[in-house]
Amino acid sequence: MELADSERLGIDYRIRALDRGSEVVILAPHGGWIEPNTSEIAGAIAGTDLSFYAFEALRNGPHGHYHITSHRFDEPSAIELVGKSSTSIAVHGRRRDGTDAVWLGGRDTRLREAVRISLQEAGFGAEINQRLPGLDEANICNRTRSGMGVQLELSTAAHKADNRCRLLQSFCEAVRNSVRQSCAT
Repeated sequence: MELADSERLGIDYRIRALDRGSEVVILAPHGGWIEPNTSEIAGAIAGTDLSFYAFEALRNGPHGHYHITSHRFDEPSAIELVGKSSTSIAVHGRRRDGTDAVWLGGRDTRLREAVRISLQEAGFGAEINQRLPGLDEANICNRTRSGMGVQLELSTAAHKADNRCRLLQSFCEAVRNSVRQSCAT
């Protein structure tokens, strides 16, 4: 990981990895100042029973400085934790583009569809991501035992702090429901 050569763990960035032995890991590879609030959302989805990983920039800087594209994300504890899991859900943020719909990507089409349906039933817009599909085998969300995962791209409005309190519980419960349903079948 090239970033580790120029930045200091605990000062410039931090890594949180909690292996709870679950079949699903919830990730925020662009947490902290990179894509604000994605770590908190991923942590709320993980709750106390799903494995959790977050890479968080502790300092504000240009977006590209700490942003490691998902198919190049190779932080060792993320690779290890994701590699132990059957599937994953990676939470990302994106700029406002005129829609608040959650963009869904990743190679785990079964879980991706379950997440889409669960979010829509909870009143959230959700659609297949055409722009950032998350299909690359090297994408951190797809580096699971199955070679599949799901990528959620949340609009700025969806992951802003002022909306978080009101919508976070409903959003996270919808995603958790889809995990329960997908893993039960």
